Order: sequence, then structure tokens, then C-alpha cells
Amino acid sequence: MLHRLLSGDLPRSRILSLVLVAILLGLAFAPFLTTGARPLNTAATICVYIVLVASYDLLLGYTGIVSFAHTMFYGIGAYGIGLGLSRVDDATWGVALGGLAIALAVALALALVVGLFALRVRAIFYAMITLAVASSFAVLASQMSDFTGGEDGVTFSVPEVLTPGFVLMENEVFGRSIDGKLLTYYLVFFGCLLLFLFLLRLVNSPFGRVLQAIRENEFRAEALGYRTMVYRIWANCLAALVAALAGALMALWLRYVGPKTSLGFEVMTDILLIVVIGGMGTMYGAVVGAALFIVAQNYLKELMGAGSSALEGVPVLAAMLHPDRWMLWLGVLFILSIYFFPIGIVGKLRLRSFLAKQK
Repeated sequence: MLHRLLSGDLPRSRILSLVLVAILLGLAFAPFLTTGARPLNTAATICVYIVLVASYDLLLGYTGIVSFAHTMFYGIGAYGIGLGLSRVDDATWGVALGGLAIALAVALALALVVGLFALRVRAIFYAMITLAVASSFAVLASQMSDFTGGEDGVTFSVPEVLTPGFVLMENEVFGRSIDGKLLTYYLVFFGCLLLFLFLLRLVNSPFGRVLQAIRENEFRAEALGYRTMVYRIWANCLAALVAALAGALMALWLRYVGPKTSLGFEVMTDILLIVVIGGMGTMYGAVVGAALFIVAQNYLKELMGAGSSALEGVPVLAAMLHPDRWMLWLGVLFILSIYFFPIGIVGKLRLRSFLAKQK
């Protein structure tokens, strides 16, 4: 059953299996294991970023396409939900689904156009074209303030069942009230789980094998009779649609959409870092990389603050661990991860397990 659920692509490493199970259980039971808004927000962000990074890995790791427009599709999904719900007095599922359908149609059309025109050029030029398109879209979203809310973004209402004031049951379950916030979290969790399993199935299908063949040697794939341009465009469109769905789930969770949270280049940078840390072309790398990166991003500053306070008697070390320097240490951690895991954490664990079996 597990073999079928994971599309035959098992972790192939005992340590990796334990890490993945721990992350899955941690995210599944996060509302009951933690208290307060911040840990739950961290868990929801990890869920969304797993799907967002996995969809980008479909392009970069499995097809060899370097794109900087992924956040554009992520933002389109977020704005589709946000703008749809912000323009009605009564937020309903019909309005939310209508906004999502429009967003998916726009994302698909843009992915198709970008794919048709840009995938015919060399890799570096394609990357520059996608960067230009994504930057133009972000500027457009910022300047069309009457429609998008500009730099301030848009806050919106969600269907009643997802509001914090909604209570499904009077009695608490394991000390947790079954309210709208909890239901929203599990909507995000199960939505992201289904999307990740879809991507896992996709890369392990005959379609996914062709994408990997294109990545390894495009000319050989063409010689075997595969229309590589068609496969690359399909990969671009599918990755865009999944990214848009991830953006929609994030918007529902935040009940807010803005250019900084949805279209900023910082989001694209985070995606690239997570792909490299986790391991390209593995899918599971998105899970491990997103969990490590988002937790570090949210809690490294606090951890450094505690360390700095504990080392007050050692001025140099206390100054080095000052919370204001958390970005510096995040960069150091990234460099160390690249040094010790040049093929990503998942790639290293799989290689280690393979070599152990060969002995």
C-alpha cells in the first residue's frame, strides 16, 4: 500500500525514511502538539513550501529548466483567491472556487505563452526572459493599487467555516478546540499532501522518465522520437498550475495577499535555497529542505537570542550570536550544508545507503 501511495519511489534510506515520517507526523499533529499562533503558522508555511518547491523541482531537478517566474504563478493563485473574496460581502466557496478557476486559467495561459516563446532559446536566455516577465508582473501588481491594493496588498474574508469564530464541536479534542483556524490548517495540510503525491506520481510515470531523459541528454531524447519541446512546455504548465494552487492555499491561510508575500524575489530565492539544500531531482528533498529552512527562518533568531544571553560573560561570542545577525548565521548554515551535502541532504542520504548496501 505504501509502495503504491509513494508511486514506487521509496526513500531508499532508513535515516531518510525516519526523517520523512517525523516531518509528516509533526505536520499532521502540529495543532495538537503546539500552542500559540506562531508554531501553527510555521507548520502551514512548511506545508505550502513543500508543494511550491516540489513543483519547481519538476522544472529544475527533473527537466533541467531554470526559471525565475515560479513566484509569478504562486502569486497568481494567491491573488485569484484574494481578489475574488475581497470583492464580495458574503464570502462563499463558490466565489473562492471561481477566483481559483480564473487564477488557474491565467497561470496556464501565461505558462503556455512563456513556454512557447522562451523555451526555444538557450537555458541562460530562458532564465533571463522568465526573470523579466516575473519582475514585470510584480511591478504591475504593485502599481495597479485600485485593483490589487498595491504595496499594501488586500485582506479578505473567507467562508464562515474557515473563520476563527466558527466552532464545529463544543467539546475540545486533546485540549484543542475544533474551530475554523484548525479546519483551515487541515485544508492546507491535506491539499498540500495531495498535490505532493500527484507530483511524486508524475515524476515516476512514463512522462516523468521522458523529462529526466531530456535533462540528461535532450538530443538523444529527440533521436528516440520524443518531441522534447512539447514535454518541456507540459512540464512548465503543470509546474505553474501546482504553484498557483500552493499560492491559493497560502492566501486562504493568511487571509491576505500582497506583492511582498506572493511575488517578491525573496520567495524565489528561498525556493532555490530549499531545492539546493534538500537535493534536486528527488521530490523528497522539497520535504526535508522546506522543513529545515522554514524552521531555521522562524526560530534561529530566538535561538541566537537565548545563546547570546547565556554567553553575556564572553563579550565576543555574545556579540557574534546577537539576534540581529541571524541572517549571517543562516547564510553560514547554508554554506555548511552545501559543503557537507553537495548533492543535497536527500541525495547524500540515498548515496550513503546505496554504498552501504554495496559493501
